[in-house]
Amino acid sequence: MTYARIIGTGSYLPERTLTNADLEKMVDTNDQWILERTGISERHLMAPEETTSTMAEIAARRAIEAAGLQPNDIELIIIGTATPDRFFPSTAAILQGRLGITNHCPAFDVAGACAGFIYAMSIANLYIKSGAVKTALVLGAESLTRLVDWTDRTTCILFSDGAAGVVLQADDKPGILSTHIHTDGAHKDLLYAPNHIGDLKNDPPLIKMKGNEVFKIAVTRLNEIVDETLQKNNLEKSDIDWLIPHQANVRIIQAAAKKLDLPMERVVMTVKNQGNTSAASIPLALDISVRDGRVKRGELLLMEAFGAGFTWGSALVRY
Repeated sequence: MTYARIIGTGSYLPERTLTNADLEKMVDTNDQWILERTGISERHLMAPEETTSTMAEIAARRAIEAAGLQPNDIELIIIGTATPDRFFPSTAAILQGRLGITNHCPAFDVAGACAGFIYAMSIANLYIKSGAVKTALVLGAESLTRLVDWTDRTTCILFSDGAAGVVLQADDKPGILSTHIHTDGAHKDLLYAPNHIGDLKNDPPLIKMKGNEVFKIAVTRLNEIVDETLQKNNLEKSDIDWLIPHQANVRIIQAAAKKLDLPMERVVMTVKNQGNTSAASIPLALDISVRDGRVKRGELLLMEAFGAGFTWGSALVRY
């Protein structure tokens, strides 16, 4: 049987940070209020000259180097992003050019919001299992702060910029054991950003969210995806070594850990110092935990995410 195995990880965060103290000077909020509700103390903001593709390039090069490969070894590029450089071409196509890949491999974006990386992993996994490709680059990359309304204290405290990803390669050893992705478009108006080519004056492309409603549905759907993943693989909660969740909100992460009966010491948490980087948050957390030695080869990882759409999904991975 052919599996898609993670053979390299890489990530990038912009240098500039915005702390809760900085936000106190901008909107009616305070550090305690933000920490209690989100667990976030600072977030990263891209520089004016940076784009989703420039951040993705740095993360991609680090992942390719960690895999011991060269850019032209990549046979497929998929980027999960809600904030592409352009409507077209895709950010993945732009990245292919930036990496100097000349083998004409397919490259495309996936718009799955905060679940974008899981969606991208699911697609790449199928490509590899089918034998269509042997090596794939899968990234999550976001420029969310360019969609933030800095006068809206309910959303400006949350979002951050960054990019991260993995190199997947075909192997007969277990890697991605299963992926599960879902969408419910009935809730499209609870979390969204208007179209860039709409009425920019009266409806600018800024993030709008009904936080309490999103929170309730997110916890429910993530609990369901845990059950679905475990049942599909005939596993018990105790079989999971690490939970690597989307880093949206500390309360959602704690609820997911409780569902798994998993101590917080076995949950990779980056939300405090990174904020919500949407599709980039899971691969960012993975890269950090791999490089600092927490996540080791052979361990079983459960990745899960929930985002606008609503979209949600999971990936069970033997690292």
